[in-house]
Amino acid sequence: MTYAEGAGMAGRLLAVAVTGESMTPALRPGDWLLVRRGARVAEGDVVVARHPGRTEQLIVKRATRRTDGGWWLESDNQGAPGRQDSWDFDAVPENLIVGRVVARYWPLSRLAWFRVSGAPHRGDRREGR
Repeated sequence: MTYAEGAGMAGRLLAVAVTGESMTPALRPGDWLLVRRGARVAEGDVVVARHPGRTEQLIVKRATRRTDGGWWLESDNQGAPGRQDSWDFDAVPENLIVGRVVARYWPLSRLAWFRVSGAPHRGDRREGR
């Protein structure tokens, strides 16, 4: 299962490390992400949420649709070992959504900013330009 281990940062930003393969190829184990807490979520966004059955655990998933029960979160790689998402635990209530992924900052070779649609886009490598 892809989940995140959080590291606190000042203000509304949170750093999380990806473990597991449920979000490959977009995200890989060892990727570090920058998450904007409380950011508005749209369909297609990659988000960090609390696992509904184990709220101490953070998960990284793609928000695919809004339902009456919250956000339907899916893994990009449905064949990943141990994968768990809304197909297993239903929609995730809004109050368990931590925030929206805005960037992958490590490893530097995979630096990417995420658009609101959730797709990483490497063309905007703002550092050194």
